[in-house]
Amino acid sequence: MAQGQTRESIRMALETLRANKLRSGLTVLGIVIGVTTVITISSVISGLNNRVSAFADSMGSNVFWVFHMPVIGVRPTTEQLTRKKLTLDDVVALRTLPHVVAVNGGYQYSKAFGVGDVSAKYEGHKVAGAILEGDSAAVADVTNLTLSAGRIFNDDEDERHAQVTVLGSDTAEELFPTGENPIGKEITVANGVYTVIGVLDKQKQAFGSGKNPNDNIVIFPMGTFHGLHPEVKDLWVSVKYDDPNNKAVVEEEIREMLRVRRHVKVSADDNFEIFGPDSLTKLWGNITGGLFGFMVAVSSVGLMVGGVGVMNIMLVSVTERTREIGVRKAIGATKHMLLTQFTTEAVTLCAVGGIIGVLLGAIITWIVYFLPIGLPATLSTMWVLIGFGTSCAIGLLFGIYPAWKAANLDPIEALRYE
Repeated sequence: MAQGQTRESIRMALETLRANKLRSGLTVLGIVIGVTTVITISSVISGLNNRVSAFADSMGSNVFWVFHMPVIGVRPTTEQLTRKKLTLDDVVALRTLPHVVAVNGGYQYSKAFGVGDVSAKYEGHKVAGAILEGDSAAVADVTNLTLSAGRIFNDDEDERHAQVTVLGSDTAEELFPTGENPIGKEITVANGVYTVIGVLDKQKQAFGSGKNPNDNIVIFPMGTFHGLHPEVKDLWVSVKYDDPNNKAVVEEEIREMLRVRRHVKVSADDNFEIFGPDSLTKLWGNITGGLFGFMVAVSSVGLMVGGVGVMNIMLVSVTERTREIGVRKAIGATKHMLLTQFTTEAVTLCAVGGIIGVLLGAIITWIVYFLPIGLPATLSTMWVLIGFGTSCAIGLLFGIYPAWKAANLDPIEALRYE
């Protein structure tokens, strides 16, 4: 009997919606806006979270980066900016640690960090805005670089400052647009001529799509790079260790060795920074926390407005159907039955708004995914359920009072109502 009563309540609610389409549409508009906001923003954030996690994973779960100052999520102080730089001797020393597999030291020079533009040339073709990077031969072992052609330079080429280079995928495509094999060809960078010995695969990026700046790169052996830009002193140190379970041990070993080598007093703080891929995900988590707060604020306003609208239309419905309520009470309808009927109507009304909001959110997510900016939006089942569930809860919360009012009408007074 209870199921039959619920079905009848839902049927009557849908009839009310059909009979007052405009009024019902305006009533659930706030619900639709709130749920659409939840679905859209959560989809974009979920997609970006997945992209950031994949990007961090591509860097390796067992890698530490060491630099003389913090660079993720903070603005360096004057003291940090003036710290002593890391050196190649530090790189060599870190390679002796027990759990360390490989250590790379690297320098970078680009328009963002240097003075003027950087370009590479080959027989009339030119690539502007290239990143120049100097690495040891361990770079491929530490950063998991993969090549589409050729090889990485070796220790011997690094030690004798060989005039060789490895190109990023975009750099190679622009210098050799006809599909010519770059391996063995000589390109010009600044005033030097360098033989191409390798071409990298496209690298993953954390956000969006399109051109990845890290694919427009020219990598040299460390000694060769110093011949081009001896003024660059900021050394990045990348440490790869054997097992993610040894993370805490390796971090402490790195810290102890560098404190000794850099003559840091026992009572003083580190004058260097150690961080890993999780630093990026933590920073992104802090950013998305603010976005989720914005989502909750916007959607809450829409849902509250929708809830007030639902209460209003239900109160109007109770007034319009006062005589009907009196007749039902006269033939045996109980307070519980009327309470259930009107509460179900309110929940159904909000559920319809929730379904419309979910559908609109899914459509917007689909549009955002295929936009040229390529935001990696991903529809989240959890947030779809949360959005729909919240809309139903709003109907229950704001429908209780009108239902209570209907259930407590005096049947004699209700029958007299015109």
